[in-house]
Amino acid sequence: MNILTLLQAAQQPAGGGASFWIMILLLFAVMWLFMIRPQRKQQKELEKFRNELKKGDKVVTAGGIYGTVAEIQERSVLIKVDGEVKLRVDKNSIVRDYSTDAQAANDQAQQK
Repeated sequence: MNILTLLQAAQQPAGGGASFWIMILLLFAVMWLFMIRPQRKQQKELEKFRNELKKGDKVVTAGGIYGTVAEIQERSVLIKVDGEVKLRVDKNSIVRDYSTDAQAANDQAQQK
């Protein structure tokens, strides 16, 4: 071996391992801050919405079915779709309330 090679090896910084772990921790912190935390917040809001459902609420299912809540049970909801057509769906398949969307659409239609 050459003396030059030994000198170059001795001059390399020894802190490479610590900086690697710091970068990994920073990566996980950023992922938690921008991905996991907002998703948990959204899930909590959706769970709160489902628990606060009441008769007469206008809802949309995950399959895109619009209806009005007619009856609520522990794990399922009976929604009135059209006329006397009623569907029983799992409570977890209800994704949002469209009464505010319907109100906004009515406001826009009246402005035209």
